[in-house]
Amino acid sequence: MSEPDIIVEKNDKPEASRALSAEAREQIAEIARRQRKAKGVLMQAVNFVGGQVEDGLKLLPQKVRLQLNEVARKALRQSYDVAAKSRDGMGQRIASDRAHKVMGTVSGAVGGFGGLPTAIAELPVATTLIFRAVQSVAAEYGEDPLSEETRLECLAVFGAGGPGSDDDGVDTSFVGARLSLSGVAVNKLISKVAPKFAAVLSQKLATQTVPVLGAAAGAGTNYAFLDYYVSIAHVHFGLRQMVRNHDEKAVIDEFHRVLAAADLPQT
Repeated sequence: MSEPDIIVEKNDKPEASRALSAEAREQIAEIARRQRKAKGVLMQAVNFVGGQVEDGLKLLPQKVRLQLNEVARKALRQSYDVAAKSRDGMGQRIASDRAHKVMGTVSGAVGGFGGLPTAIAELPVATTLIFRAVQSVAAEYGEDPLSEETRLECLAVFGAGGPGSDDDGVDTSFVGARLSLSGVAVNKLISKVAPKFAAVLSQKLATQTVPVLGAAAGAGTNYAFLDYYVSIAHVHFGLRQMVRNHDEKAVIDEFHRVLAAADLPQT
């Protein structure tokens, strides 16, 4: 995969020994296993439900289908701007994975109750909840969740494919890279990840097209998507933590080696 043009340079820390210790290799293997587990039993169930109604997307108004990428882009932009602010005050009490999943489940149920119109209206809320959950994971790995650099890294997590896609997994070209901290860089990164996130949103909408019944589907999909992106965030920020302490190329090569050996998705 080619380097995103928003990346300006790699970290210039002195190279560590290319040889990884047995402990480091096991830590990397655990990160790879986490990527594999991202699509668990619940996610498989959501994929099944989504598959049953996927043809329903063809019945959506053409305007909606054509605007999904734009909807994804706007939702990501809003999340980038709002998520940091929402961590202040009362937002500090809602920082755990469990709290975000509970809120996401409620939000999805409300959004799905009225069918497609309310499902579309709920998308920015769901996206912001996912973004906040990813920020909390970043904090677990020693990164400042409120910094612009970390929020850019959180955006990168949304480019990790999605439920049901063939290319699920972190984009390792972002790991260890320095992202240009500018408005242009934010917009470029959002443009890069929005198409993949739009695919996720399309599946979410497919499960929520039927009023009332869509409430249950919305609750389930939001829970599953939060669980998925939280797991991918652990992979992304776990790898970033590893490359802060070890040679980047050695870490990424070992990560890809483990994925290939286990026939796991990689990018």
